[in-house]
Amino acid sequence: MPCISYIVKENLSLRLDRFISENLKLLTRSQIKTRNLKAVLNGKEVKLSHFVKQGDILELNWDDLIPSYIIPQDIPLEVIYEDERCIVINKEQGMVVHPGAGNRQGTLANALFFRKQIKNELINISLNNDYRPGIVHRLDKETSGVIIAAWDEQALLFLCEQFKTRKVKKNYIAIVCGSPKERKGCIETFIARDPKNRKRFTVSPNGKRAITFYKVIKKWQDYSLLLLRPKTGRTHQLRVHLRHLGTPILGDAVYGFKDTQFPEAAMMLHSKRLEIILPGQAEKSVFKTDVPMRFLSVIEKLNKKEGAHG
Repeated sequence: MPCISYIVKENLSLRLDRFISENLKLLTRSQIKTRNLKAVLNGKEVKLSHFVKQGDILELNWDDLIPSYIIPQDIPLEVIYEDERCIVINKEQGMVVHPGAGNRQGTLANALFFRKQIKNELINISLNNDYRPGIVHRLDKETSGVIIAAWDEQALLFLCEQFKTRKVKKNYIAIVCGSPKERKGCIETFIARDPKNRKRFTVSPNGKRAITFYKVIKKWQDYSLLLLRPKTGRTHQLRVHLRHLGTPILGDAVYGFKDTQFPEAAMMLHSKRLEIILPGQAEKSVFKTDVPMRFLSVIEKLNKKEGAHG
């Protein structure tokens, strides 16, 4: 049974069930009921209708059975870093992060479940059906690069809090079609689900605020290599923002177009660097990856064809 402790830092007055689902994002309100969540507030057990405020000390525990569709699978992972609390991986392009409709197997969650199972068998610990792959953040299927996951609930909460308060620094690289008018800048919009296509997102005044900083690293006649630093973490944010800028990501089948020079290009978006404080540590750790071969191949072809303009 997962058990966590948390000191309320937010300046608010909110029902406990809403605080758990909307602020901590540990469980949905329906999961809170089905998984028998128990709450102790400042040393006393309370109902979920109780209000929490800044400075309160929460102790939470709940039943968290493994969903039947998460199957442990021995899938090779490129591990950048691992300890007893978390793991950092260079996710390959094409791997789905979490099981969903049409993707029940072959995901990062399946691989993490297997890895945790093996680790526990080596030290004679049983999972007891209470392990949930601690996915802290997500990368799209076709986006490669650095991603972090937690091995326990307390570590998951610690890492998620940094993402929620925007203390994590993430750098991406992208090869885009065309080039921004400015060599560097900030894209700030509101993003919402596209009413015409529920699988897409779009810039909309009714959406959530989204901020991305960008810098042109290399420029060719028809393409550019960009460094991207998202300040917020909206779904498909970088892809939507670059389309909005008029420079869609090369190989993006959803927000881009079929490119004539690179018709077979996979999506050129890669999470290159992550800066975050790990559980049990005081200083930030930095995790980096090399530039993927698919990037190097496109860059080499562009350089041979026309030469790069600094």
